Amino acid sequence: MSSLSEASVGIIFGTDTGNTEDVAEKISEQLEEAGIVAELINITDATPEQMQGFDLTIMGIPTWDFGGIQADWEDVEEMIQALDMGGKLVALYGLGDQFGYGDYFVDAMGWLQEHLEKVGARFIGYTSTEGYEFEASRAANEDKTQFCGLAIDEDQQFELTDGRISTWVKQVIAEYEAQA
Repeated sequence: MSSLSEASVGIIFGTDTGNTEDVAEKISEQLEEAGIVAELINITDATPEQMQGFDLTIMGIPTWDFGGIQADWEDVEEMIQALDMGGKLVALYGLGDQFGYGDYFVDAMGWLQEHLEKVGARFIGYTSTEGYEFEASRAANEDKTQFCGLAIDEDQQFELTDGRISTWVKQVIAEYEAQA
């Protein structure tokens, strides 16, 4: 068993409104309280070496409109497809609006998982869909019981964000230490 406090941790995010960056900072603060230092990197500044070089990479992506990928992530799609994430642990979080775009809730997180899975990443941090109301999501499993990461809705459930982050960070730490 390996301690996450001894590992290199990166939080890579893309953001337009600042919400995904705010969540990255909250995740970083929660990790810091557990004695874990994480490097925050905007996807616009990320290199392939950084993306595949951490022991644990946490990636955050917002979904735009009707399932769209945030522009900065679209810009690095080719870089993502060329990564070698062979066996690297990744935890995802995604932002979306479950009521305004309930047919596409956190779709971008599912898009990111699909791309990273193809380059060998292993995932931790899956969460329950309980407490969310949505019609469809590329980030949910077939029976819509689990998301491939932490789903955040700053538009409709902002009051739940801090609690969801706190619970998820503890889960990610435990899962990392059990698998590493």
